[in-house]
Amino acid sequence: MSEKGLETATLGGGCFWCLEAVYLELRGVQRVDSGYAGGHVQDPTYQQVCTGATGHAEVVRVVFSPDEITFRELLEVFFTIHDPTTLNRQGADVGTQYRSAIFHHSPEQEAMAREVIAELEDQGLWRSPIVTELVPTGRFFPAEAYHRNYFARNPSQGYCRAVVAPKVAKARAKFFDRLRRT
Repeated sequence: MSEKGLETATLGGGCFWCLEAVYLELRGVQRVDSGYAGGHVQDPTYQQVCTGATGHAEVVRVVFSPDEITFRELLEVFFTIHDPTTLNRQGADVGTQYRSAIFHHSPEQEAMAREVIAELEDQGLWRSPIVTELVPTGRFFPAEAYHRNYFARNPSQGYCRAVVAPKVAKARAKFFDRLRRT
């Protein structure tokens, strides 16, 4: 995807509702699309992806202005709002579709992701090693319309209250200086 002066990041860190809700609040992020990447089925549905049989991960495609927010900053947020040490799971969400993954769009993104992962490993923030998959981006399949802006439209839904809202609150507190000013 190339929009003039913009870049794209594709990230999987569990349920895409969580990532979408956080990234939509960041200054410099132009658009966030929930969808599926990394699988072998053309145009998968949410129901198919949930089986784990398609090989896809739930991801967000973040279109951003690198003049306002860098890929590195997006990764800093990414590694704050999910657990990169659990293979194919985030909390109670279990399956390959919930894996931690960075689908890099360029050699520069790959190098930056490797650098950030190495720095985090050196810091010893987690007891277990980081298992985030780092692979070239492939085909992105947008999720069904009802997934778009899910948290904003369904803040009282149980999963949103129990899982999404705490991640949004954590990101707001830690990255307050990077939030949009409305």
